[in-house]
Amino acid sequence: MAQLPENASRPLQPGEKYEPILRPDKEYPEVTPYSVSIGVLMAVIFSAAAAYLGLKVGQVFEAAIPIAIIAVSLSSILRRKNAIGENVMIQSIGASSGVIVAGAIFTLPALYILQAKYPEMTVTFEQIFLSSLLGGCLGILFLIPFRRYFVKEKHGEYPFPEATATTQVLVSGESANQAKPLIWAAAIGGLYDFLVSTFGLWTEQLSTRMTGWGEATAAKFKLVFSINTSAAVLGLGYIIGLKYAAIICAGSFFVWWVLLPVLGSMPGLEATDPQVLFTQYGRNIGIGAIAMAGLIGIVRSWGVIKSAVGLAKKELGGKSKSADNQLTERTDRDLSMKLLLLAIVVALVCTLVFFWVGVLHNFWQAIVAFLVVTIIAFLFTTVAANAIAIVGSNPVSGMTLMTLIIASVVFVAVGMKGTSGMVGAMVIGGVVCTALSMAGGFITDLKIGYWIGSSPYKQQTWKFLGTLVSAATVGGVMIILNKTYGFTGDNALVAPQANAMAAVIEPLMSGQGAPWMLYLAGAVLALILSQLGVPVLPFALGMFIPLMLNTPLLVGGLIAWFVGRQKKGEDPELAKARQEKGTLIASGFIAGGALMGVVAAIVKFCGADWYLAQWAENGYAAIVGIAAYIGLIVYFICAAKRK
Repeated sequence: MAQLPENASRPLQPGEKYEPILRPDKEYPEVTPYSVSIGVLMAVIFSAAAAYLGLKVGQVFEAAIPIAIIAVSLSSILRRKNAIGENVMIQSIGASSGVIVAGAIFTLPALYILQAKYPEMTVTFEQIFLSSLLGGCLGILFLIPFRRYFVKEKHGEYPFPEATATTQVLVSGESANQAKPLIWAAAIGGLYDFLVSTFGLWTEQLSTRMTGWGEATAAKFKLVFSINTSAAVLGLGYIIGLKYAAIICAGSFFVWWVLLPVLGSMPGLEATDPQVLFTQYGRNIGIGAIAMAGLIGIVRSWGVIKSAVGLAKKELGGKSKSADNQLTERTDRDLSMKLLLLAIVVALVCTLVFFWVGVLHNFWQAIVAFLVVTIIAFLFTTVAANAIAIVGSNPVSGMTLMTLIIASVVFVAVGMKGTSGMVGAMVIGGVVCTALSMAGGFITDLKIGYWIGSSPYKQQTWKFLGTLVSAATVGGVMIILNKTYGFTGDNALVAPQANAMAAVIEPLMSGQGAPWMLYLAGAVLALILSQLGVPVLPFALGMFIPLMLNTPLLVGGLIAWFVGRQKKGEDPELAKARQEKGTLIASGFIAGGALMGVVAAIVKFCGADWYLAQWAENGYAAIVGIAAYIGLIVYFICAAKRK
């Protein structure tokens, strides 16, 4: 019976070694015609669904979990033996869809948004496709040297919430005892999220502003409490755990309950809505904090970066005698460093040619753009991987926004302004955004492979195929959606991140400034937190992500603490069993919510509108929402403790 070892998620003792499910000294079916073809099919389907849903509501669901569920189900139906290695490969190839979509839709629709104002701008399929493809390839290549550090050397130090959930799905598919609670939780969580998102049977976003006193408090003191009642986000909080959930919420509470009320009391801002204050001030301070957290992460990871570069130099020069011995085990073998460096050079040359011939049509400006992309994408790779490892959420939009601001200032300095500058900045932002999104997503795939015992070099090789297919699909889907709905005007797809990017780029390229003082304030705050010993990145993420998405993480973290605590005189194995069962239930909630996100996208794409708008705006819908959320929490606790 397949089951993760006991030491899979805890730090190893001195001399202790982690042994994955698939033994390192044996070969298993991984890359087969079946796994590759199904993985490619998943990449196409989920790229289209995620692109539509992401542009519609501004949220990209993570495709890894539903793809893992489909892979496990197919292998069961087809009665494939020893299919867990194939299922990891299906998931790894197919999951390219979510990360490529996130990188593309956060930036590239801004080209169409700006084109509506400046008809002389041209946007082509090749620009969208190559921006996504090259960014995805750079993300893969830049991350590979850091795989061993994040996946192996930091074993048990990071929670890897999405990787945990996906691994539980893949492993439980091999065990009926583990599959049962996971399937039940996925069914309950998926139905719960589907009913609220598709039909609006209750209010998903609960807020104190739904009451008269809460609205008065928001208007006078700029104080608001809000929470998202999604089962998927609740499950994510459980897997993140109380420690990191509390730090994330501390950042959010600082912005919403300290910073915004102070700003709201200042002359001239008394009548401003808290949400407007957050958008104009709080989020920009969060961007500055994330950027500084990234710089701090780069400084602290400098030893890792130097060792990766040093290993590359030694192997390239044929001086590394220990490299072959270090990589003898199948489960610890990356792509050859010589091949990796050659691939990086090819990808960078292609990126430079793309900027020169396909975007800017000026060689020296293309050189500047190329340098900006290369340096930022490489340095922020470790930040993106670190964010995914800690909270399961990549602050890619914040880092990309900072990239766009830096790139725009540099471009204006070298004489690139107006519409050509806007196109250049957005395409470059698309490359960086996709690279960072891929780096964060791919570290999840590699952690899953490490836990199960897949071959990293095979995952790395075939990830490029998933990237190619996903980039082509996203390019086509985006053109269709722009022609069908558009991204500006009535009944258009909202594309909130892309609209924000366009709003930042246009004034910069028109000679206006950026909120530098707010960015500086966030950076200074991050430095202070670092000196106090507070983990800066999760705190900064809490400042940037809306309050309603952070508070349920704390609820999930509290459930994890309550379920896993050991009572006096109680068998420690019992507490551990409850904690593990809770992880299965949380994984089911995440899986069910993500899978229903695909179904909801298909329903909306087919034109079916089942949303009960009048009921959803009724006060009774909020009461039902509170009752439903409490019921979900009670089920979670009772099911986890029933062991």
